Amino acid sequence: MSNATEDIRYSVAAMIDYAAALFAVAGCDGDKPQAIAKGLVEADLLGHTTHGLQLASVYLSELETGGMLARGEPEVVADRGATVTWDGRRLPGIWLATRAVDLAVERAAVLGVGTVAIRKSHHIGCLAVFLQRATDRGFMVTIASSDPAAASVAPFGGRKAVFTPNPLAVGIPTDGDPILIDISASITTNGMAGRLRREGKRFPGEWAVDDSGVPTDDPTALVGESPGALLPVGGMDHGHKGFGLALMVEALTQGLSGYGRAESPTGLGASVFVQVLDPAAFGGAVAFQRETGWLAGACRETPPLPGVDAVRLPGQRGLDRKRRALAEGVALYPGIMESLQTYAVKFGVTPPQPIMPRSTK
Repeated sequence: MSNATEDIRYSVAAMIDYAAALFAVAGCDGDKPQAIAKGLVEADLLGHTTHGLQLASVYLSELETGGMLARGEPEVVADRGATVTWDGRRLPGIWLATRAVDLAVERAAVLGVGTVAIRKSHHIGCLAVFLQRATDRGFMVTIASSDPAAASVAPFGGRKAVFTPNPLAVGIPTDGDPILIDISASITTNGMAGRLRREGKRFPGEWAVDDSGVPTDDPTALVGESPGALLPVGGMDHGHKGFGLALMVEALTQGLSGYGRAESPTGLGASVFVQVLDPAAFGGAVAFQRETGWLAGACRETPPLPGVDAVRLPGQRGLDRKRRALAEGVALYPGIMESLQTYAVKFGVTPPQPIMPRSTK
């Protein structure tokens, strides 16, 4: 999902300050601008460019129209110590998810487990960006999200969209880098489908069906008067696997929060599930990392298939990108800076300058 312009890089700190300034002028209070900015930039650092700063202009537009609430706190619906439920009141989703992971870590440190369900959140961006908030503490974390107001993915055997891509992320601490899993119940995301559509490109395979149920690699089949649907993970052959994942995510996010598709909500949003586990409360932190470290090593040392350099663990490439970006600056996908220019001018915020200009060779 990267394809960033590698010869143009920006200071990570400057990009966070820039995005935070835009959200502050847009009306976000307290620590919201900084949390949103960090979450968006972190996605770009990890290579999830469809869910990084590309979303900033969408969020700013939502703030302007009232689709996203700029100020205030979530409402506590229930709190039983190890489990908490919030009504997000359509506050910024990245901020809510950040707060939820931090609260779950706090509860897990005392109770062994901390779980937060959020209903009526705004969009939470890239799930992977929240994982290290837990794994850096030696905790395992699971995050899931769905949008009950949207439908773009068909159930296995069907041709009409019923649910969203329903991402699921898991952070697993090891004796080295954490394993950072970020997957979805669909073959691809709406963000990637939209990007390919705008750029006149096609899916690498038959990742969708048109409105007649015919498999297609054309992302334009997902829009129009009679839209088709993305296929669940496994596609036409083993799509029951992605279908099962989608149903689980819907139950964790909408079922546990007590609000979802049954209420026919409208507008861009999210239902969220966050759970943090402290290995020390189970078999012990040292034993946990011994097991996960062994497994990570065994995977990396597995002889690769022909044409494959080496077996990589989930998140490994993203962490390598992040380290490079922190040292040399972050490369952004083409068009991202231009998409923010209107708001920069409107709000009187000066964009940062590149630290590595485009090569003239």
